[in-house]
Amino acid sequence: MKKIILGTAASLTPIYGLQAWNKLKVSIGEKSFVPVMLTPYNKDKSVDYKGLESLTDYYLAAGARGLFANCLSSEMYDLSPEERLKVTETVVKRVNGRFPVVATGSFGEDTYEKATFSKKLADTGVDAVIMITSHFAAPEESDETMIRNLESYLNQTNSLALGTYECPSPYKRVLSLEVLDFLLGTGRLVYHKDTTEDIEHIRKKLRLSQRSDLGLYNAHIGSAVASLRAGGAGLSPIAGNYYPEVIAWVCQHAENPEKKAEVDWLQEKLKAMESRITVNYQLSSRYFLNKSGMNLELTSRRSNSSLTQGQQQQIDQGYREVQEWKEQLGI
Repeated sequence: MKKIILGTAASLTPIYGLQAWNKLKVSIGEKSFVPVMLTPYNKDKSVDYKGLESLTDYYLAAGARGLFANCLSSEMYDLSPEERLKVTETVVKRVNGRFPVVATGSFGEDTYEKATFSKKLADTGVDAVIMITSHFAAPEESDETMIRNLESYLNQTNSLALGTYECPSPYKRVLSLEVLDFLLGTGRLVYHKDTTEDIEHIRKKLRLSQRSDLGLYNAHIGSAVASLRAGGAGLSPIAGNYYPEVIAWVCQHAENPEKKAEVDWLQEKLKAMESRITVNYQLSSRYFLNKSGMNLELTSRRSNSSLTQGQQQQIDQGYREVQEWKEQLGI
């Protein structure tokens, strides 16, 4: 099966953004913070596209070197197909080629529908279309079945540059080394968002993909620094929707021996902080960002409960502590 894909893919260069993505990977050896973007809403829960433009600017000013639009943090399952496309297109236009943009495309009941939407998404100008790993096999199905479904999807998406995402919904399917090896063999895989929370499995993925175009972006803040030092391309944690400039600083300095003590100190602070402030994530992230200068409505299609006074106080305390980190580190 793998040889069939290789026979067609080896002669093709992905036409959507692979060159830009590779340029990012090799630019001065810098590790990249790629936020998993929120979707701002108006009070009536319609998408606030002006707010999305402002949020895009905010991420980039904070040090983001790529953006993941239309992901779980974007509430992709709560957006209509048209909104998914318009949200992605809004981000792509706002970034205007300065950095890569990726977005999830594997929506549909079968591989034909997934491929059809992915091609529409590619037409927005994204640099890679992201495949949710759990969209290609049921929990009880084998990697062989997943590879067979992936092969069908790949054959219908021409030469699109692709990425993978171990999204927790509909269920979390960790990308096995067998499936990763298959995808690497196509020459089309440029991005992987890892949610295993397992640094040893991350290291195995990094070793397997060492000579490929793949960049691995860790979503787990507890192993953030370890993954960067092991060869990860960057970070994509939800913490980036609270203090993006801090996550960007970690990416910039993780491998700097002169900053090792500070980076290790910050890693422990980040790990302890995340569980304290991420309660009611969709609203608490907006509340935190507003304290940092944004003007987002505290509303979400995913969360129907308001922030309690106790939760706000907890976030307020976390915000004060983060300002102390930034002052100490010169961020």
